[in-house]
Amino acid sequence: MKKVLFICMIATMLFACKSASTASTEATPLSTKLDRPTQVAIKGNWVLTNVSYPGSEYIKVNSFDLADSKCFIGSTWNFISNNNKGTMTLTAPSCTAFTSPIVWSINNQGLFVLKIVEPGTKSKNVKSGYLLKVAGLTETSFQLIDNINVGGQTKVVTYQFQRAN
Repeated sequence: MKKVLFICMIATMLFACKSASTASTEATPLSTKLDRPTQVAIKGNWVLTNVSYPGSEYIKVNSFDLADSKCFIGSTWNFISNNNKGTMTLTAPSCTAFTSPIVWSINNQGLFVLKIVEPGTKSKNVKSGYLLKVAGLTETSFQLIDNINVGGQTKVVTYQFQRAN
């Protein structure tokens, strides 16, 4: 009995330390109901104009396990609301160029669910992704807010988007 209790405690601790921004789609306790009006408001072409977080002059953030957060500034994102697909393209001059299909949605809890799909891979085979909070949505801008762990403390990373012309 003690072994079972010990194993349960260890498992709880391991799962509690998982980053809030990474999500598994296999066992996600999130609402599956979508916020269609917000998805329709975000559809279209956007440019990520700024990435901000406390201590940005001292620490680097590896956004979406792809590149330094500053490499995302100037990236273009396309969101298609009727099939929840799109693309993101990184083009920062001092960074490696990157383009990938994405699958996204916004649930009725206000969470933006993002899956980055490797070219040639079906989105249903991608079992992990990222959860970000949608904030400040207007016709021309919105923010995605991520929580990261830095030295045992939670820090907020804000991705600012502007609608492309």
